[in-house]
Amino acid sequence: MPAFVFHLWRPMDANGKNTNQGNTAEAPQRPLEMLIEQRKAKLAALRAKGIDPFRNKFTPSETCAAARANYAEGRQVAVAGRITAHRDMGKSMFVDIRDQTGRIQLYAQQNVLGPEQFAIFKDLDLGDFIGAHGTMFITKTGEISVRVTSFVVLAKALRPPPAKWHGLEDTELRYRQRYLDLMANPEVLELFLKRSQIVREIRNFLHARGFVEVETPVLQPIPGGAAAKPFVTHHHALGCDFYLRIALELPLKRLLVGGMDKVFEIGRVFRNEGISRKHSPEFTMLEAYQAYADYETMMELVQSLVCHVAEKVFGTLVIEHKDAQGNVVKTIDLRPPWRRVRYKDIVRERAGADWFDISPAERRARAVALGVEIGPEYEDFEVTQAVFEKLIEPTLIQPTFVTHALKELIPLAKTSPDDPTTVVVFECCINGQEIAPDYTEQNDPIEQRQRLEQQAGGERQKLDEDFLIALEHGMPPAGGMGMGIDRLCMMFLGAESIRDVILFPQLKPR
Repeated sequence: MPAFVFHLWRPMDANGKNTNQGNTAEAPQRPLEMLIEQRKAKLAALRAKGIDPFRNKFTPSETCAAARANYAEGRQVAVAGRITAHRDMGKSMFVDIRDQTGRIQLYAQQNVLGPEQFAIFKDLDLGDFIGAHGTMFITKTGEISVRVTSFVVLAKALRPPPAKWHGLEDTELRYRQRYLDLMANPEVLELFLKRSQIVREIRNFLHARGFVEVETPVLQPIPGGAAAKPFVTHHHALGCDFYLRIALELPLKRLLVGGMDKVFEIGRVFRNEGISRKHSPEFTMLEAYQAYADYETMMELVQSLVCHVAEKVFGTLVIEHKDAQGNVVKTIDLRPPWRRVRYKDIVRERAGADWFDISPAERRARAVALGVEIGPEYEDFEVTQAVFEKLIEPTLIQPTFVTHALKELIPLAKTSPDDPTTVVVFECCINGQEIAPDYTEQNDPIEQRQRLEQQAGGERQKLDEDFLIALEHGMPPAGGMGMGIDRLCMMFLGAESIRDVILFPQLKPR
């Protein structure tokens, strides 16, 4: 029996050339254009034989993972997937195919398929899609495999696939061409499958508690619900500018006015601001509002929701972040009860017990001395918030409810009865970043108008009059909750950057 050659994804440079110099069994280096022309010629040869891969149909009986899990000697199966490896043994051939669930090995023989079909099988390339009928067996090396009795070519890949052995390491290429990242790195595919499960379990949890899922406009005449710079677009039919929403809050509160007592939405939000490890201009937000509730109600909701997702998706309330070598570098314990601490108290712990007693000028000077960058336009409350965001929030790895923030930060929340300089809110911080800001909603239309006018600096055109008119019709007391889905996924999945949990993060065009 002749020695066989084992082919896998080959690392490619920017010109499509093989960079795996250590593998002497690899084919000679060739320009990408030549490889594409070679594959086009193979496609033309298939069509000349009356085979058009892009018109063929095939229905798998099960996934690759299910075929392996339900192994029985001689069982008939039909599986399909992308070719990720092949081993040519002359008159027989091993091929690995992969679908969303995993891989399985196919074994093709000339004496079973016949010379013509076997020649077609041997001429398949890495990246091609095939469907195969066959029977299950185990090779001498103990590999669960399918002995192919017939096959169908389902798609011809005209470009060579990315590297598998070393992964796709060009970070920008991974973000720009996420499909290559998913092809080359099974762990990335698994991450996004886990993200989908996380979102599904969030919905399941809220539905079980009687919340109604709704959809509200992405285009808004006035961007409200947060202090952020919006993206602007123009509606030609209506002849006016609109803004991509910066929050989901105000339309959802209108629904409370209308009689929907428990509502939530999971949707995309857009903020025309900076990009960082924790920030993306386009991100996914969950917001939920419950009539006759307050911030304590929402605190229990957030804690129970996060624990539900952890148990359902990961089977544990202790989340471990690991490095590339599998070593645990961080452990997050989600087991209740979670720590609670007042905003002013935690600021005093870090910035000094007298922080709120000294003058604004002294606060500014001390913040700079602590190493916090303070802009010349910062108001006094923004100086304190900068200290919190830069020096305190990154240290809150374990779940922490930071309550009663300064009232200027959240004009849509009720003022604290025991301290009029704060509002009845909490920020849920986990993994060193804010996951969910929540509060007792302001439903006094007169005070709400005053607070929003103060935030807008007296510019009435920035006020959402429709929302204020809705409040004047009467909104029940309510609690509200917002949660950044991307940051939640970062915490659960151990991702270092928000871009790692967004399938197609925004990048500057080439």
